[in-house]
Amino acid sequence: MIALIYAHPYPARSRANRVLLEAARGVPSVIVRSLYDNYPDFEIDVAAERKLLLESQLIVWQHPLMWYSAPALQKLWFDTVLANGWATGEGGTALEGKTCLWVTTTGAASAGYTPGGVHGFPFAAFVPVMEMTARYCGMHWLPPLVVHGAHQIADAALQQHAAQYRQRLLSFAAEAAGG
Repeated sequence: MIALIYAHPYPARSRANRVLLEAARGVPSVIVRSLYDNYPDFEIDVAAERKLLLESQLIVWQHPLMWYSAPALQKLWFDTVLANGWATGEGGTALEGKTCLWVTTTGAASAGYTPGGVHGFPFAAFVPVMEMTARYCGMHWLPPLVVHGAHQIADAALQQHAAQYRQRLLSFAAEAAGG
């Protein structure tokens, strides 16, 4: 099973995340957990979230990049679900050996993530927080899928990213099933 933890505070405004999410939903082994739909009061059902993670081999974190990190509810999810003693620290081995994929969208085009761009750094400079969250939990880190310029990306380019996303999920599911 693939657990897709989706965290977009304004999903109706996001064409890019909507297209990506629909591509992922088309993969039979994907279970989508929409944090902002399920927990509008920010009261996360930690037991339910952990159960899903334990049953999954691949954990996907999909969200827009907000202030160079995850949206607030995704961050709270990390803080409560991946707690010390369960996913980290002494006795925290629940996610060891599982695989993690980060799927994110940015408002800026890729040129914005250069030393001379609006964000001043290559996008790779913003990856370690997410990567180390996964690695600290003992998960294998896959190269992320990043869709830059989500507000203005051409339909054909967005569809190409969605197809790549779907194929990565299908390939993981097939490999996990032994085929």
